[in-house]
Amino acid sequence: MMRRLTRGSDGWLRQVAGNVSARAVAIGALTAATILIARTGGADAVGSYALLRMLPGLVGVLAVLGLPNAMAFFLAPGRGEHRALWPTIAMIAASGAAAGTVLWWLLTPVLRHLFFKHDSTALLLLTGLTVASQLVMTLGKTALQGLQQRRTADLAIAAEEVAFLPLFMVGTKVTGHGDATIVWALMGADLLVGLWAWHRVALSERWTRWGLAGPPHGWWGRPDRRLAKEIASYGTRGQVGGLVTLLNARLDFMLLGAMAGPAVLGTYAVASKYAELLRLPSLALSWTAYPRLAAVRPAEAAHRARRIAGPALVGVVAIAVPALLLAAPVTHLLYGNGFDSAIRPAQILVLGMVLSGAAGAATGLLYAQGRPGINSLLLGLGLVVTVVLDLLLIPRHGAIGASVASTSAYLLSDGALVLLLLWSTRTARAPTSARTTVVVPLTTDTPVAVAPHDAQQRSAGRAS
Repeated sequence: MMRRLTRGSDGWLRQVAGNVSARAVAIGALTAATILIARTGGADAVGSYALLRMLPGLVGVLAVLGLPNAMAFFLAPGRGEHRALWPTIAMIAASGAAAGTVLWWLLTPVLRHLFFKHDSTALLLLTGLTVASQLVMTLGKTALQGLQQRRTADLAIAAEEVAFLPLFMVGTKVTGHGDATIVWALMGADLLVGLWAWHRVALSERWTRWGLAGPPHGWWGRPDRRLAKEIASYGTRGQVGGLVTLLNARLDFMLLGAMAGPAVLGTYAVASKYAELLRLPSLALSWTAYPRLAAVRPAEAAHRARRIAGPALVGVVAIAVPALLLAAPVTHLLYGNGFDSAIRPAQILVLGMVLSGAAGAATGLLYAQGRPGINSLLLGLGLVVTVVLDLLLIPRHGAIGASVASTSAYLLSDGALVLLLLWSTRTARAPTSARTTVVVPLTTDTPVAVAPHDAQQRSAGRAS
């Protein structure tokens, strides 16, 4: 079965493994940065670091109407040749970056009151610039994904976290410790990795004069209003799913902290981080599958997605078994005996990840087919379960209740995605090499016979 994933799907196992490795490097760098900040600034600095990484990026992605989610779909063959595509992407990105930065500045008093009570207004205004800098990095990374520059995209995933470390260490020597150093290091890492990613995009697309030559040799040109609406519609539908995923992953943190206190939240955070390592194969699979499936015919995409779902399911289950057995010794080794109460929640959460691999294949197919809204809807069902069960179970069972709620939500949403994949591909068959012809009427009385692939290319061209 694993041979099927490697050979039958053009080496996807190797590509998924490469993406998992990149994400593992990123997590390692993020962990090292967290430890470094904790030792120099304490728990408050760690909290600020988490917020300074998350909030500007969230504002930016919302301001560009989910453009990162849409990049791979619109850069796929049959759509990526649209003459106004890059000018339209540039217009959405530039206007969204400006709007997101201004929105952050307008919300500065509220943000300071809620999250950054110890920081100055000037520092928060400076932080607003990271809305744009994070977009430079995020859009560059997803552009590489859409162009199927997989190794370069994997390098960008790892580099965005790794680059922060030396910049922060230098910053502490120059400006001292504090949130200002974190902001400067985050901005520098975003621009360093983001500009490098766009340089690789320019090489791939053979842009000239820094992209100012105009289509097809650059991003400068007149945007297409209709295309912009299509990109915004697709991106917004996909971004709803991103927000739901974020809430599914972190709403239990907020409710547990409010209802059970920081001590219980601390043990649950340890359990959650341990279990979420099993999400890496799913994230890597959806990341690699999305652009590949978007580049082929719908029937072939469905066939490929179904073929990789089985091995992905088996692979995650195989990882989950030792993860269950090692939860106790790993927790004791890393955190000491004081975190014994995190072991059972970690094991429960691991069980909730067993369908994530196959669900990653389903997510990649839905995005490739231009149906991100269905993915968002199914994830929304999981969010409803999370909210209801958290409110029912946390008051009486604490971290155990939160883990049961999250596991139930994960299994429901992932299971629904897998069932949808099986149902939608029930008639899918392996593509054949025969050139079966279809008739495409060019006029009312002049048909022409073309290969199915050519027909799809023409349909895609009309849609774009």
